[in-house]
Amino acid sequence: GFMGDGVNDAPALHMADVGISVDSAVDVAKQAAEIVLLSQSLDVLVDGIVEGRKTFTNTMKYIFMATSANFGNMFSMAGASLMMSFLPLLPKQILLTNLLTDFPEMAIATDKVDEANIRSPQKWDLGFVRRFMIIFGLLSSVFDYLTFGLLIYVMHANEKTFQTGWFTESVISAILIVLVVRTKLPFFKSLPGRVLSLATILVLIFVLLIPLLPVAGWLGFTCLPLSYYGWMLLIVSMYLFSAELAKRLFYGYMNKRRQN
Repeated sequence: GFMGDGVNDAPALHMADVGISVDSAVDVAKQAAEIVLLSQSLDVLVDGIVEGRKTFTNTMKYIFMATSANFGNMFSMAGASLMMSFLPLLPKQILLTNLLTDFPEMAIATDKVDEANIRSPQKWDLGFVRRFMIIFGLLSSVFDYLTFGLLIYVMHANEKTFQTGWFTESVISAILIVLVVRTKLPFFKSLPGRVLSLATILVLIFVLLIPLLPVAGWLGFTCLPLSYYGWMLLIVSMYLFSAELAKRLFYGYMNKRRQN
């Protein structure tokens, strides 16, 4: 970085990775600089770097979540469609799933950021995103298929019961997995921000209440047996535990790869 305010500073400002000038500088210096300080303090540079790293980290959280969830849902939906004589989810149920899962994901922008992500700069790595997407996307599909097996072979669900059961499990697992993949640390060592926590709780309550609401029939939902919720709790718990373990192995492998 280079900081200057005079005509003779313009070449260096232009050549620097980050040229910094001030509001009272000559026009040519301000035009050559990437950053023009409007405040008489260099603290604004530190604040900008911190906010930039927070924004990058939270953006990556959203990308990790969106790519892995969509990749996994593609396999789950395709497989379920081949196995069944009816649609695994109705179009309006799919749209509702996307709407409800988007609420917690929008709250990621306000989420807390781990100190390690602020301490050093990060870089965009498409290969890293691709590996993350494949591993965690396929992991989510595994537990979707466990849900399919439960609904078809254990509970002998009809069309409406199957769609309601998978919708419930799909949305709940999707909003809870955000809390796991949002950080490299174990979940309990890096708790989510207030807005993300509130959005997750509200969506969770709404999903559990949908079969009891007047709009349930219009959406194609029906009441589920109480025993299903116990099985679903087990499946979702296993999913979160497996994701936590997969996350630890994944980041450990990637760190070793970078060192080599």
